[in-house]
Amino acid sequence: MDRQDSRESPLFGEEEENFKVKKSTIRHPVASFFHLFFRTSAILVYLLSDIFSSRFIACMVTIILLLSCDFWTVKNVSGRLLVGLRWWNQVDDDGKSRWVFESKKSSRINSTSTAESQIFWLGLTACPIVWIIFMFSTIFSFNIRWLAVVIMGLVLQWANLYGYVRCKVGEKSNLGNLAKNYLGAQIFKQALKETGRS
Repeated sequence: MDRQDSRESPLFGEEEENFKVKKSTIRHPVASFFHLFFRTSAILVYLLSDIFSSRFIACMVTIILLLSCDFWTVKNVSGRLLVGLRWWNQVDDDGKSRWVFESKKSSRINSTSTAESQIFWLGLTACPIVWIIFMFSTIFSFNIRWLAVVIMGLVLQWANLYGYVRCKVGEKSNLGNLAKNYLGAQIFKQALKETGRS
């Protein structure tokens, strides 16, 4: 590929270094909007499906389409633009599947704004919690016909959350070990505080 072609569309993390961003501004309002639009629309259609339509199949298809659009948008657009993270699955020449988790280089991380980062992580973490609540409510209310839709919502939302958390903490990190190390550090700090009081 000619270098001149790559200037027209910069590679991941090769944005202009001279670009200064105010931390509270939203540089990508369309990406921020659609990051929240599809996921909240799916939740609203699920909650209001009995009020607006008694047709289960139409509501189910609408929710699954909204969840699919959300998955694609978050994975391919808003994660890259809002927080500088991306992940994907790559199949090698020998047929082995390999997951790739990337983040922008630390020297260029200042190009992301705090407001966009907060929007991204709030939407990414809050919606799977809502789908977990929906799952328990469908199980306890014996509303089994909605269980497949709720599981689909939970799986798609959880996949993006898992992928971006892996991008944030690093590809090589084991999330279980990271959690153990964090809890161990917190227990150690608490023990030091307790011995300091004695």
